[in-house]
This record gives sequence, structure tokens and C-alpha cells, in this order.
Amino acid sequence: MNLYFRLFWLFAWRVRHCNKIDFLGKSTLSYRALPSDCDINFHLTNSRYPAFMDLARTYMLSEMGLLKRFLKLGWMPIINAVEFTYIRDIKPFAKFDIESKMVGWDEKYFYVEQRFVSERGLHCIAHVRGVFVCKRKQVPISAMLEEIKFNAAQPELPIEVQKWKSFLQLKKQQNI
Repeated sequence: MNLYFRLFWLFAWRVRHCNKIDFLGKSTLSYRALPSDCDINFHLTNSRYPAFMDLARTYMLSEMGLLKRFLKLGWMPIINAVEFTYIRDIKPFAKFDIESKMVGWDEKYFYVEQRFVSERGLHCIAHVRGVFVCKRKQVPISAMLEEIKFNAAQPELPIEVQKWKSFLQLKKQQNI
């Protein structure tokens, strides 16, 4: 239930009073690990990371100035794949930030890197691959870039994302 409250707080307050970043800028959203977010090992449970990441990506779109526009167009984000690397745990009541950044795209997908950090350092790094859909059809990346009037050079995907992308392709080929 607490994530519903956090979602409401995100839309009711945070989105209305957020910073402005450019399309390739870093978005930072802060939270505190509540006891209800933690498991029997007394740390943030693994299932909470993707839920917090959803909120952080929504906030990132808002900071980019794209959330309202994309919702008006009926564009909804769909996540295709996620990979996590857990480094150290987040204890109950610890304050942490989720840093989200668009790291690139290819002909079909966009890629976002999300980091969980606190005063203790890096806790988790995750990469997300997704698309936007409208009326059950994928919005082409070129249409998204045109809509946001992005005309800078396309960034090269980080090497770890390139390797992950190749790994995802291999898994797909092996399981068709």
C-alpha cells in the first residue's frame, strides 16, 4: 500500500515541483526505506527495487518535460527487459536516491540506467530496455525523437549495455 501513497505523492506534489533536465540529463529521486519495504533479512527486499524504479522513471519523464505530452498522445512506456546488479543492501530507515538517466537507444528500444545510491555508496545498478506504445502499436524511436525535437548526436550505448543487448538477442535466438 505504501507504493500507492508514494505514487499519489509523486503525481500530486513531486511532478508539479520538479527540476528541469534535458533528454540525456540525470534525474534524482529520494526515498527512505520503510520497514514495510524490507524483508526478513532487514534490508530493502528485491521486489521493491523495480517498483521504485518505475516511480523514478515516471519522475524522470516529468523532469524532461515529456510526461504530460506523452500521456496526451496516449504513449505508454512498456519495459521489455531489466537487469540488476546488487552491490550492498539498503537498511530500514536509510535514505537513498535513485539516479535515472537515458543512456541511449537503437532502432527499436530505449535504454535507461538507474542507480540506487546513499551516503554509503552505490547499492544497486540496473539497466532497463523499453518502448512506448500507442493503441497497441510500438511508437518508433524516430517518432519519439521527432516529438521531443531531439537533434543532438545520438550517444553511443555504454559497453555494458551493448553486451547486455547481445546477451538478450542470444537468449531470444536460443528460445525461438
